[in-house]
Amino acid sequence: MTRQFSLRLVLFLLCSDLALMVVALLLATGARMTLPFGKVAPPSVWTIPWPVYALGLIVWLVVFVTLDVYHPRVLTQPGLELLRALGAALFAWMILAGVLYFSFRDVSRLQYVYFLLICQALIVLHRLLVWQVLRRWGLADRQRQVLIVGTGGIARDIARAIEEQGWSGLALAGFVADRADDLPPDLPILGTLADVPALVKDRSIAEVVIALPRDGANGLLEFVRQLQSLPVNIRLIPDYFDMAFLRLSMENFGGIPLLSLKEPVLDPFQRVVKRVFDVVLTTLLLIPALPLMGVIALAIKRDSPGPVLFRQTRVGEGGRLFTMLKFRTMVQGAESLQEAVSQIDDQGHILHKRADDPRVTRVGRWLRRTSLDELPQLFNILRGEMSLVGPRPEMPWLVEKYEAWQRKRFEVPQGLTGWWQINGRADRPMHLHTEDDLYYIRNYSVWLDLKILWKTVQAVLLRRGAY
Repeated sequence: MTRQFSLRLVLFLLCSDLALMVVALLLATGARMTLPFGKVAPPSVWTIPWPVYALGLIVWLVVFVTLDVYHPRVLTQPGLELLRALGAALFAWMILAGVLYFSFRDVSRLQYVYFLLICQALIVLHRLLVWQVLRRWGLADRQRQVLIVGTGGIARDIARAIEEQGWSGLALAGFVADRADDLPPDLPILGTLADVPALVKDRSIAEVVIALPRDGANGLLEFVRQLQSLPVNIRLIPDYFDMAFLRLSMENFGGIPLLSLKEPVLDPFQRVVKRVFDVVLTTLLLIPALPLMGVIALAIKRDSPGPVLFRQTRVGEGGRLFTMLKFRTMVQGAESLQEAVSQIDDQGHILHKRADDPRVTRVGRWLRRTSLDELPQLFNILRGEMSLVGPRPEMPWLVEKYEAWQRKRFEVPQGLTGWWQINGRADRPMHLHTEDDLYYIRNYSVWLDLKILWKTVQAVLLRRGAY
């Protein structure tokens, strides 16, 4: 549960460690000039050129990220996090020493030793201060509400752990009982199992922790399936439940083992890297795209009556609904004619797209062939509703027909393009090939995103599967 609070802490610690490196170099320079050790020389001799600072920032960034200093599991253990930060700083110091040997050999060795000692001392002081502040004030400005399912001893234990780790941004919303006749008066009972979906929506619950005893496991599978469609993380305190049908992950929270049945696939650092990647690249793409979008808008208005943009409700990350933008490619009121043009394949599956759809306008057919109708979704990306790469946002009526395993595709940001698009696009209906999306989720990396973007360009140029 604590991994979700850590994004802001990760960014803060990363920026702080880079700043501490710069401060340590400056203080080392001052120490070399004032302390009565080593060779005597004018102060200008000990001044470190600015490229050394730039090299230090690069080395520190790469080493600290590579060594997973800011991993969510580490951040919940201050002692381990401090040791890992000190070790990473030592390793980065050694690498930078090698780099300076081949570039700026005039840097004083004694000055460089001062740099290490000061840097390590600053890291210790900084971590002690940060964790003291967190323990005193926590992250109360953005608390994540936790609902505990169960009222037994283990449920009370997890509640105490939440209170003890309040600095993590977690807050206890209350308990729900598995039976109406099990309502302990000393606990904040919010309802029973049947009330959980409504509580999740009404109270903005972020985490549901299932802490039922073995004899309360009846109907647990169906209960979990009901929650899978809601934007909430689901945790299970393991007892004797048979949960082999799910892909589980384990974490330790306050000494209590928790099984994660549903939680975000991207860790906080991956999420911020993906978001920065989206914003930067989308901004660059909009520079040439805006004039082109203006021409397309004029062509649509001249070709057929109706609005330039087509707005449609789609299902985004976590099952949240949003309005997706596209250039209109069909006649006005085309959605009311959907049933007349839908086809059924040999397996009885509904195919809602066809190459000879009579509702598509003349300009619209060209836009679809070139995929230019998707350009307005760049604004969805800037608003944070979509990503450049990810599973395509689906229509709510199709999502209602999904099986439980298919809903896994909504646990990452939905994308403008994805693994499905580069492997057939409209030739392979999205709702019948969610295994492509699950492959992307299991193998996510920035390099995979870049590969998909490159292959998307090829698919668009070849006009493969676009209609």
